[in-house]
Amino acid sequence: MLHWTEMKKDELERQYSPSRWSHRMSADDVIKAHVKALEKGTERARGLAQTLLNVPYGEGDGEKLDVYIPSTSSLDVNLVIYLHGGYWQFLSKEESGFMAVPLVDKGVVVVAVDYDIAPKGNMDLMVSQVRRSVVSVVQQYSHISGLYLCGHSAGAHLAAMVLSTDWSQYSITPQIKGAFLVSGIYDLLPILSTFVNEPLKMTEEVAVRNSPSKLVPQLKLSSSSCHIIVAVAENDSPEFRKQSAEYYKTLQASGLNVTMEDVPNTDHFNIIEQLVDGEYHLTKLLLKMMGKS
Repeated sequence: MLHWTEMKKDELERQYSPSRWSHRMSADDVIKAHVKALEKGTERARGLAQTLLNVPYGEGDGEKLDVYIPSTSSLDVNLVIYLHGGYWQFLSKEESGFMAVPLVDKGVVVVAVDYDIAPKGNMDLMVSQVRRSVVSVVQQYSHISGLYLCGHSAGAHLAAMVLSTDWSQYSITPQIKGAFLVSGIYDLLPILSTFVNEPLKMTEEVAVRNSPSKLVPQLKLSSSSCHIIVAVAENDSPEFRKQSAEYYKTLQASGLNVTMEDVPNTDHFNIIEQLVDGEYHLTKLLLKMMGKS
């Protein structure tokens, strides 16, 4: 396969258009079905769990999170923070509670985080927001026995940026035990000249400082004890699959505790939608990571 620097713009755009690679339905239909599936799962979660909605983690209007609480009396709980995808310009926490459906049953707290998507927010702001959301959650829930991150697509990029935080600038150093990075982008340079960057308006400098693939030494300092799972869909585009494989190899070469999961019979969308199901491979892996299987 051509290196992205050798691709024509239309091929690069195709590679970074996940909806064009689904084998299940057309590009427009797969996005509509994705939003519908996430909304439906979140609605179910809100019916099953106690919820705290729109909890502020900062001063900004967009700096809010939703908490899905199991009906457990245990003081030591596992907590998963979910960072939504949508190419840093779509979706919100309003359709991001779906993975709470199988997890609250097992006594796990799920937190869905909002951040200011583009064009309102830029990349530096979004990264700062998700980092502050994690600090805020740790401060509010002092009895977390295990803190885990899960992010999909752009959310996997943001989760990887959280793992690569220099926490010395913050009041607290979160101890993240595990991270699920699902169909993410870890090098932002290839998308600079694509439609994705139109609302983001990233310069090369911004893209470099917000590329997890360039921040592995910092990740090693901050998150050396974190078990990282890099998951990719069988029917993700070749570029998306390559991004995951290269990031995985870089982490592995640094001696980090990292596993690669190539999930069969999935595309960029249903790889995450199926976390609503307790029997799904990635749900089981997440529960196993928490010692809940």
